[in-house]
Amino acid sequence: MKLSKKCISALVNKRFSDLAPKCLVTKRLSSLVPNCLSKRIYFAAVAAIISMLLLESCSYSFSGASVPPHLKTIFITVFQDRSGSGEFNLGDRVTKQLTQKFIGDNTLTVSSRTGANAILDGSITSLTDAPSAISGGEKVTTRRVTLNVQVIYKDIVKKTTIFERSFSNYGDYTIGGDITNARKAATEEAIEKITEDILLGVVSNW
Repeated sequence: MKLSKKCISALVNKRFSDLAPKCLVTKRLSSLVPNCLSKRIYFAAVAAIISMLLLESCSYSFSGASVPPHLKTIFITVFQDRSGSGEFNLGDRVTKQLTQKFIGDNTLTVSSRTGANAILDGSITSLTDAPSAISGGEKVTTRRVTLNVQVIYKDIVKKTTIFERSFSNYGDYTIGGDITNARKAATEEAIEKITEDILLGVVSNW
């Protein structure tokens, strides 16, 4: 529930006329506090109420705080795969996952290029698969798939580049069993993590 400045002022000044029923219009807030309560407890309660109201108002201000107010829509280009990894359809997979992230977040509406206020242009610079854990017998037990991408975020309205950044994230898999599916799952984990990072970079300047 949002309270207006008038309501908050009424609380601070200990007047209840703006909030109370008609039968209490002429009463002050202090008259509603039982006599058994000390002034210290009363003022502590008022301070707690004001703190709660301030925290509530702050919770609204953080959402989408880094997105310029004139930006409402975004176009996401298909990520170009420049990794040379040979991973099947990697650019499309990253693009699809990132698009779903933006749709779910809804801070910016995913749009066509012609209807977009902003554009997100990305490329995959590398996809590596290397040992991440070795047992006492110097045997590899876990491998790590690391995905690196380069992203350019542009404001089409003002014709400026908001940022150009590199992102990196990974997924691990255990050696043994079905290596093919394990590696695929690790790659999908890396894609999931890195697209979340990109979303946060755009909407929260993270």
